[in-house]
Amino acid sequence: MSNQEQVREWTEEHVRETLPKRDASSHKGTFGTALLLAGSDDMPGAALLSGLGAMRSGLGKLVIGTSESVIPLIVPVLPEATYWRNGWEKAAQSPLEESYRAAAIGSGLPQTKDVQRAVDHVIAGDCPVILDAGALTKRSYPKRKAPIIVTPHPGEFSRMTGVSIEDLEKDRAGYAKEWAHQLQTTIVLKGRHTIVAFPDGECWYNAAGNAALAKGGTGDTLTGMMLGMLCCHQEAKHAVLNAVYLHGICAELWTEEHSPHTLLAHELSALLPRVWKRFE
Repeated sequence: MSNQEQVREWTEEHVRETLPKRDASSHKGTFGTALLLAGSDDMPGAALLSGLGAMRSGLGKLVIGTSESVIPLIVPVLPEATYWRNGWEKAAQSPLEESYRAAAIGSGLPQTKDVQRAVDHVIAGDCPVILDAGALTKRSYPKRKAPIIVTPHPGEFSRMTGVSIEDLEKDRAGYAKEWAHQLQTTIVLKGRHTIVAFPDGECWYNAAGNAALAKGGTGDTLTGMMLGMLCCHQEAKHAVLNAVYLHGICAELWTEEHSPHTLLAHELSALLPRVWKRFE
């Protein structure tokens, strides 16, 4: 079932062609408000890592719905965001009252029925939605116009699909394409040469990045970057692909002067301004 010959590389040239320009007359409303449901008592840092990635990636405003205990830990580092106290728990209880340009849920959240109820309420809306970490499980998704983007590492992909990690690693692109079509979602299969497969059969791989990314929290940062880029790109496909690519280039910039052993995930967001400027 190999589809390797149908997989193309997303390159520097593609990034330069598709990164959006920021019009001089734009304002925060131009780029919209994003919702991030992330961070729990046991994993508070995930909300901060995702939030930093999002705020650095082109959105207008960010609402972080997180556990009450997490907020005072984040605000001193990320005062630019606004906060929805116990937001992901509240999202599990009732449909969202506000509309958003894009939403993400799952970073630092437990794999519980409450989280899946929150997922149901988020995807009932009409904006692009990213599902990460605790939001990833074996399930089906409703038909909708805006994309659902799932971001599994191999273990999470196996949990979602029943495909063994051993089989998956023999044909990452093939399985990503098959399940993107079956679930009608965009799949960002993380790992060396991350695969991005779309429901229509389009599939790309990313060669940017290095082993510095093999550390906890880098996936949370990527989720945030995708969320922000969905707000400033006209085309959701380009937002996802560019976020994956620039995330990798940030790691490459780090290793120009530092050991790959030493990267901390929040430093990717700190490097992004320099990396993004290279492609403008």
